[in-house]
Amino acid sequence: MRRLPIFATLLVLAAVGVMIRLGFWQLDRLHQKEALLTRYAAAQGMSAEVPFPRDERAAEPLLYRHARIDCPKVGAVSVIAGHNAKGETGMAHVADCLLADGGTTRVVLGWSRDPKPALWQGGAVGGVIAPGPRLVADPPLAGLEANARPDPGDLPNNHLAYAVQWFLFAATALVIYGLAIRKRLRAA
Repeated sequence: MRRLPIFATLLVLAAVGVMIRLGFWQLDRLHQKEALLTRYAAAQGMSAEVPFPRDERAAEPLLYRHARIDCPKVGAVSVIAGHNAKGETGMAHVADCLLADGGTTRVVLGWSRDPKPALWQGGAVGGVIAPGPRLVADPPLAGLEANARPDPGDLPNNHLAYAVQWFLFAATALVIYGLAIRKRLRAA
């Protein structure tokens, strides 16, 4: 009678253990993401303006809040794919705002179907802080239509699907290994 291969068994069990741990890690991430999305949704309803953040780390707790900046000088204006407030696809016009203290930030001026960058000379901008960070102008500027408002509901929350995948990978590895062992023991 053949014996169970110790090294292969330990290797498969270790891999299954890692996959199960990754599944539980994704479940933890699911709860963290749900809390984050709840916080973002609450931020959307806050009317008080906050100072516009300069970097991504400072922006995270302020995302989806209202802010105002003064843009004394405009660098490049570019266009990227975007949606308007009605959900139509077109061009979001994004300006690099050169701030008085030497910093820069991105301002989404508005939306149009025209791929030609909008002309904007700068000035005061109010809007919503979006990931990046960037300020989505509300009301739109430079004669453009309103861009779609940043919505935390657009952020993916796939962690439950990822957890299920890891658990299925672990189960599949066990089944395949069990079938291989069964075949090996029958051959003996």
